[in-house]
Amino acid sequence: MPISTKKGDKGFTGLLGGERVPKYHLRPETYGTLDELNAFLGMARAFSKDRRVKKILFNIQSHFFIIGSELALSQKDRSLLKREITQKEVDWLTQLSTDFEASIKPEPKFIIYGETQVSSILDVARAVSRRAERLVAKMKSKRMLYNLKILEYLNRLSDVLYLLARHEENRAGVKPQHPSYNTLNSFPLSLDGRGSG
Repeated sequence: MPISTKKGDKGFTGLLGGERVPKYHLRPETYGTLDELNAFLGMARAFSKDRRVKKILFNIQSHFFIIGSELALSQKDRSLLKREITQKEVDWLTQLSTDFEASIKPEPKFIIYGETQVSSILDVARAVSRRAERLVAKMKSKRMLYNLKILEYLNRLSDVLYLLARHEENRAGVKPQHPSYNTLNSFPLSLDGRGSG
């Protein structure tokens, strides 16, 4: 099948069971956001030098294809599924979160993102994962979600991505910076760095 099918030219897309829906429909909006998240994880994996992090991200990316298939199917077509996300995948993320938190011991404070390239990408991914989680929660509210483990998985995932970002900073030998609420005292007021006086 060619990449360009022209079937979506009129603003509709096909779900896995063959049903045609508008591209702004909640299902494609949700699995499309998951695809966006998958792309950011791929970028983080490409830049990371940590073998364990790369393996974790690869596994998560693989899980997304399972989740995406589940989200792209209506109840009547669920017999087409080959696999579902289960408690096993949720427990795996929970254990990762426990392990990394014990290792890093992150401070319970807000942080300013941007200390390293990889941690920054992971922080973007965490924000997108929260958006995906909100969309899945919306599907649940509309009785369009048939596997509640997906919601649990995404809730754990954002924690893991936050901790992986802090792990990458740790590995680079940098500490996250915390916001200053007196920003005018923290930064020069003029572009030349001499302040306002």
